Amino acid sequence: MGLNFSYSHALPDDDSIRLIRDAFDRGVTFFDTAEVYGPFTNEVLVGKALAPVRDQVVIATKFGFDIDAATGQNKGLNSRPAHIRAVAEASLRRLGTDTIDLLYQHRVDPEVPIEDVAGAVGDLIAEGKVRHFGLSEPGAQTVRRAHAVQPVAALQNEYSLWTRGPETNGILDACRELGIGLVAYSPLGKGFLTGAMGKDTRIGDNDFRRNLPRFSPEAMAANQAMVELLKEIAAAKHATPAQIALAWLLAREPWIVPIPGTTKLHRLEENLGAATVELSAADLADIEKATATIRIEGERYPPHLMAITGR
Repeated sequence: MGLNFSYSHALPDDDSIRLIRDAFDRGVTFFDTAEVYGPFTNEVLVGKALAPVRDQVVIATKFGFDIDAATGQNKGLNSRPAHIRAVAEASLRRLGTDTIDLLYQHRVDPEVPIEDVAGAVGDLIAEGKVRHFGLSEPGAQTVRRAHAVQPVAALQNEYSLWTRGPETNGILDACRELGIGLVAYSPLGKGFLTGAMGKDTRIGDNDFRRNLPRFSPEAMAANQAMVELLKEIAAAKHATPAQIALAWLLAREPWIVPIPGTTKLHRLEENLGAATVELSAADLADIEKATATIRIEGERYPPHLMAITGR
């Protein structure tokens, strides 16, 4: 997403393609995009970058919004079965592939029964156009209803050391019970958990974080306590705060996969280094004890965006 969408500066296309290929060369095989990123242009980038190695990677993309093809305007949610099919066909063309490995509903549409959504994706799977079905930010009961119609392979929910809702809202329980993978997005807290941001950080006008309560100067000042904890653990492990944040997720469950994004090669390599950071049971217990005393200031989204999660 971050290559050309949501942040202040988009990476030039050639640089984006090079970075994706650099990631593959370093062992990354799972790539996440969506029609709404751009909109549309992010899928094109991912498709171009991965074309030479298409049979060696997993590509995930998403449907669920009503995007005007001419203007790119997002007109809200739309998961009607006919629309799902149209979006999937368009995504296949942009990605330059015959099959989407993992197709997520980006947000639950309360106007369309989830059984109808699952059935529509199931039809695409039967036709060989999609391999696996996923949901992003659903409620646990919705997951169960969908899974009864078409097995759900993965959920993509925000999950990190400062966003731990999946532990209490039934999402991790559903994954564990039904054999579903959890793809943790924003595992670095949209950049905050790297330690590179603080109350004096100026967020650009076109950066989506400018509208997030957790990124107000007051919230960033209050939330430095989490960053200080990560720095302390990182120093003891000869790692970086970002690596500790990712290693914590990797140590949670074998079926949890964090998807950090970056526009810089050195950050990509730093993130990949998290796979070699060992956190023992004692380390995890210490982190649990320390984080329990830290109160995170600010919601992760403004009210209108929170309203379309957990449905």
